[in-house]
Amino acid sequence: MHPAIPHLIELQRIDHQIAVLRADLEAFPKRVMDADAKLTVARGELAAAKTTHTEGAAERKKLEFDVQQWKDRARKYRDQSGAVKTNESFKALQHEIATAEAEVAKAEDRQLEVMMAGEDLERRVKLAEGRLKEAEQAVAAERKVIHAQAAEKKKQLETVLAERERIIAPVPEDLRELYARIAKRHNGTAMAEARDGQCRGCGMRVLPHILQELRTETNEEVFRCESCGLIQYSLEPIPVANPAGGSPNTSSTAAANS
Repeated sequence: MHPAIPHLIELQRIDHQIAVLRADLEAFPKRVMDADAKLTVARGELAAAKTTHTEGAAERKKLEFDVQQWKDRARKYRDQSGAVKTNESFKALQHEIATAEAEVAKAEDRQLEVMMAGEDLERRVKLAEGRLKEAEQAVAAERKVIHAQAAEKKKQLETVLAERERIIAPVPEDLRELYARIAKRHNGTAMAEARDGQCRGCGMRVLPHILQELRTETNEEVFRCESCGLIQYSLEPIPVANPAGGSPNTSSTAAANS
């Protein structure tokens, strides 16, 4: 095979590793956002509980004002009832007094309901505050883990990128460019093993004479699959005739190590 092929095989392995590491690094910001979203939910629950509690307190104050208003009105009508001169006027005032007292009772009943509900709302606020505190602690711990993992992945990526430079150094520039073009079209894959008479990239048949060339140490030609266009290589030794008269099926040591 072409002397640069082993380097390209290793280069592809490294590039796949780099792609995985970069994908992991790109996922970390989303993981942080997902963690922060938990805080947003907890804060929203607390805000909603506080708003409902505030609205209940406002209604309670309004009811207190209404009760006092109706009591004042009933008292005013009682004060006026002593000065009326006709039965009709007296009856009208008695009706107004009864109406005012009924409104007082109604407002007081509603006031009691709101006060009881207010106690439940206070419990809800405290519960939401507790949940928010727990969420803040959990998210802080989660963010710490995420940042530590991201730092480790970044360190690994830097190491692998340095390794890539070492691997690609012996590869001729024209083969680097060919490898890069093919990898770009095939989601980071430029190499495909030819094994059992097939291209392992697409499954198409590889011609026997090409297989033989791929297995030959002295070959310096680069072969590409006629179907998928990936650069082909073979790790299988080619059977050669034994010049000393041995079996033609014996594999040469040199060919086996190619």
